[in-house]
Amino acid sequence: MTTKHVLIVDDEADIRELLVLTLMRMGVEAVAARSCEEAYARLNERPFDLCLTDMRLPDGDGLAVLAHIAANHGNTPVAVITAYGSTDNAVSALKAGAFDYISKPIQLKQLREVITSALNLPKTVADRGERGRRNTASEKIVAGTAPAGNGENNLAATRLLGESAPIARARDMIAKLARSQAPVHIAGESGTGKEVAARLIHSGSARREAPFVAVNCGAIPENLMESEFFGYRKGAFTGADTDKDGFLHAAGGGTLFLDEVGDLPLLMQVKLLRVIQEKKVRKVGDTAEIAVDFRIISATHKNLAEKVAAGEFRQDLFYRLNVIELKMPSLREIPEDIPLMVKLVLERIASLSGVEQPGLGDDALHALKGYDYPGNVRELENILERAMALCDGKVIGEADLHLTEDTALPGSAIAALSGERTLPLHEYLDRIEREQIQKALELTRFNKTAAAKVLGITFRSLRYRLDRLGID
Repeated sequence: MTTKHVLIVDDEADIRELLVLTLMRMGVEAVAARSCEEAYARLNERPFDLCLTDMRLPDGDGLAVLAHIAANHGNTPVAVITAYGSTDNAVSALKAGAFDYISKPIQLKQLREVITSALNLPKTVADRGERGRRNTASEKIVAGTAPAGNGENNLAATRLLGESAPIARARDMIAKLARSQAPVHIAGESGTGKEVAARLIHSGSARREAPFVAVNCGAIPENLMESEFFGYRKGAFTGADTDKDGFLHAAGGGTLFLDEVGDLPLLMQVKLLRVIQEKKVRKVGDTAEIAVDFRIISATHKNLAEKVAAGEFRQDLFYRLNVIELKMPSLREIPEDIPLMVKLVLERIASLSGVEQPGLGDDALHALKGYDYPGNVRELENILERAMALCDGKVIGEADLHLTEDTALPGSAIAALSGERTLPLHEYLDRIEREQIQKALELTRFNKTAAAKVLGITFRSLRYRLDRLGID
C-alpha cells in the first residue's frame, strides 16, 4: 500500500505536534510548515495527498494557501482549521473550494474522519468533466452509479447528457463539488435532473461507498415527518412495534439528499438546523442522542431566498444549506442538446418495450427543438413515449408528437376544468390517460384486447402504456 503524504500548515508548535502525531498513528507521513511561504516551498518539493492549514498564518491566511494550491496543485484537497465559532471563515473556505473544515479546539475523532475522507477521494474525479466532453456521440455522459427509477427523470438517471456550455459548466461544477464536503443546494426547474446531479456528486466523492438517501420533503405528511427523519423507539407511539432508524441514521457516513427542501414545515426546519449544528439525533421516544455523520445536498424548484423573505423558510437554515449553489439548466437553455437526448430516449424506450426503434422526421425534430418544455427532460420523455406508442409507421412525424394539442390549454385553464390545483402538464396528461385506461379495463372486465379496441389503439400500444403508467 502506497504511503500517503499530508502537508500541515500552522504557526502553533503544539497544534503541529498534535497533527503530526495523529497522522503518524494513522500510518500517514506528515510534513509541517509554519507559514504560507514555507508551505509553498514544501509544495514545490513533492506532491501531497492532503493539506491541513490554519486560517491564521504569520504571512497570510488559509484562504491564500487554498488559492495557491487550487492554481498550482489542483488535485490536492485542502481542509482548513478555524477558531471556535468562526462559522463565517468556515463558510468562506468551503465556498473557495476547501474539502472541509475543522474547528478549534481540535477533536481527534473529527480530525481522523476528515483525514480519512480526504485521503479516500478518487483521483479521477477532477478529470471527469473533461473526459465527458471528449466522449463520442454515443457516450456523451458523466457516468454515475444511481439506478434508473424514481429520480428526477429516467433518461438521466445514471448520466448527465449534452455538449452545450451550460451542461459543460454543470459537469465541471459537479466534479469540483465531489471533492468537497460542503453542503450544496441544487436549484432548477422541475425535471432538470437535480437528483441526477446529487447522485453524481455523491458517487464521485469520498463518501461514494456509503449510502445515498434521497428524501422528497414534499411527499411526507407533516404528522409523520419527525418519525421518518429521526426514527423512533419501540412503544414511542401507537403502532411503533419495533425500533426504526430514520433517514438521518440511514444516511450515516454518506449523503442525505433533501429534494423539495422548501416544502419543509417551519418546526421541522428548526429541528433539522439543530441536527446540522450538533451532528446528533434523538429518536422519537428516546432520551439519548446519537452522533450522525452525513453530507447534506438539498434541492428545490422554488426560490428559497424569496421564501426566506416571505417568512416561510428560516434564514439560518438557508445559509447552512446554501453554502454552494449548483444551477441545473432548463431544456429551453440547451436546445442544441435535444437531438442527442431524443436519440437516446427513443433507444431506451424501444429496448424496454421490445419493439423496433422508429426514426424521427425532420419536421418532428424541428418541432421538438422549438418547444418550451415546462416539464423539461421528464416532459420530453413523456412526449416521445406517447409519440412512439401512437405512430403508425416507422417514422415519428410532427403530428405524432401532439405538441399543439398538449399546449392548447394553459395551466390555469386545466385547473379550472379539473377543479383542482394546477399540475405540470405531463402529470395532468398521465393522470387523464391512466383514468381512461382504467375505465376501459373495467368496462371490458379487464380483457386487454377488448380494452384496446375501446380506446382505439393497438394491443401493443395498450401494453406499453400499462407498463409506463404502472397499471397492473
